[in-house]
Amino acid sequence: MSAPHPAGTAMESLGLALLALGGGLLLFGGFVWAGGHDPLQAWQLLFRGAFGDAFSLQNTLQRAAPLMLTALCVALPARAGLTVIGGEGALVLGGLAAAALPLAVPVPLNAVGTGLVLLAASLAGAAWIALAGWLRQWRGVNETISSLLLGYIAIALFKHIVEGPLRDPASLNKPSTAPLPDALHMGSLMGSDVHWGLAFGVVACLVAAVWLGASTHGFATRVVGGNLRAAQLVGLPATRLIIVACALGGAAAGLAGGIEVAAVHTSANASLIVGLGYTGILVSFVARHNPLAIIPVAILFGGFLAAGSLLQRRMGLPDASVQVLMGFCFIIILASEAARGRLSGLFALRRPPLGGASPAAA
Repeated sequence: MSAPHPAGTAMESLGLALLALGGGLLLFGGFVWAGGHDPLQAWQLLFRGAFGDAFSLQNTLQRAAPLMLTALCVALPARAGLTVIGGEGALVLGGLAAAALPLAVPVPLNAVGTGLVLLAASLAGAAWIALAGWLRQWRGVNETISSLLLGYIAIALFKHIVEGPLRDPASLNKPSTAPLPDALHMGSLMGSDVHWGLAFGVVACLVAAVWLGASTHGFATRVVGGNLRAAQLVGLPATRLIIVACALGGAAAGLAGGIEVAAVHTSANASLIVGLGYTGILVSFVARHNPLAIIPVAILFGGFLAAGSLLQRRMGLPDASVQVLMGFCFIIILASEAARGRLSGLFALRRPPLGGASPAAA
């Protein structure tokens, strides 16, 4: 049997993503209609709240920036054959490391200092998700369960440190660490309200795509993800490749937390724990773990999040209604994956061999 053509595979992936998004919107319309509201108005407000004007677009792009990075936390281990869903834990620990570094050691109050803060965030996230990969390879612990539980541990650790040892005495009703010095804050892109985190997210996705598609190490990682046994038989260092993929994904999620601290919140506090890591799971699955596809999907999901408040103001829907929409998209993409596997097997059985004879004749 010949290998599938890359263009055909790409078109199939795009078709599945569009199916998930279109089907999710239809189901969301039914959900809104069942609640006594007009689905056409809901669809219109979703578009207006996400892309209707310059303010909406900037709000969408700002929300999309961390989603690109937390989606990479799922996508990169997935290309190595692992299902890691602990991006939320890596994000909050990355934000904590970013806020704690200037308190622990003196850093330059310039762009170099900001870079060190973000580096600390990336290293914290990398270590946390690499731990899930290590547990999988050396102790046989399922990475989906371990990464999820490690996420809960990370959030508990974050709350303990922020509300205890590193709490700023000036933070009364909302415990937080001391704010970063103004010189360490990230600026905006070209005078807009969108911070530099968007550029970091786009560049990270592009670099991940090049790494997976054009480097020997990335190719070996994809081989491990496609067939672990075959990779081991040809001598590939599967364990090291898997742990590196987990560490790179964790570094991306940790960077997202550092950017949220340096560009949005200016300190580590409970505002970091808003589910960006969990939404990144949806983004990655809808994008089929393709780093390039993550960029538009993250922008679209960022638009959904940005439009939630407009749905609440205009239609009286809960702000969390957009979570229902994203859940519908996730269910459809999972169902389409299962259906695609069944259809592929059916077509493989019906396809005649290369000699032209039917399976029965063979």
